[in-house]
Amino acid sequence: MRAILYYIHDPMCSWCWAFRPTWQKIRAALPEKILIQYVLGGLAPDTHQPMPLEQQHKIQRIWETIKKQVPGTEFNFDFWAKCQPRRSTYPACRAVIAAARQEGKLGEAMILLIQRAYYLQARNPSDDSTLIELAIELGLDEQRFTNDLNSSETQAELFRQIQFAQIIGAQGFPSLVLQQADEYSPIRFSYRDPSVALSQIRALWPFS
Repeated sequence: MRAILYYIHDPMCSWCWAFRPTWQKIRAALPEKILIQYVLGGLAPDTHQPMPLEQQHKIQRIWETIKKQVPGTEFNFDFWAKCQPRRSTYPACRAVIAAARQEGKLGEAMILLIQRAYYLQARNPSDDSTLIELAIELGLDEQRFTNDLNSSETQAELFRQIQFAQIIGAQGFPSLVLQQADEYSPIRFSYRDPSVALSQIRALWPFS
């Protein structure tokens, strides 16, 4: 019998960025019989309105908190001066789906490119132009990616994943949920210690 570990995330979620190193260690420690499946949670819907200054300051404070609580997590605060922030992460979520449509594994590669662009390079993944640039950097077919990015099929898939995340009991981003048959178990985790999640997974689905 195989189990599935769902990783519910958003590519523009700063706590997901902080969790990435520990998440990679958790993944590396899991046996092949536990399948890994990424699920987009959709943190913030589409909008063309600039983010209010109060909200910008709130997110900057979150970045500062993360730097203190998860040492080693880097942020480029130039983003707030160079870009026009919008509270809109659905475009980045659709970019992950559009990349995966060309080749499944490129969905994960796109997640990392989006995170690096946003948090390290002060580029705005809420803008389609930035996402298309990243697709080109990834070696994707530009025209196909552009067509897929805002297609009705891509939007439907995003909504499907958002709904699925809710059904299986995701609590914020990131979340981990282990499926065994028809049972879904939330997995607690530490942002710095992979053993916290691994010990729970072993208790539910023993492995060496």
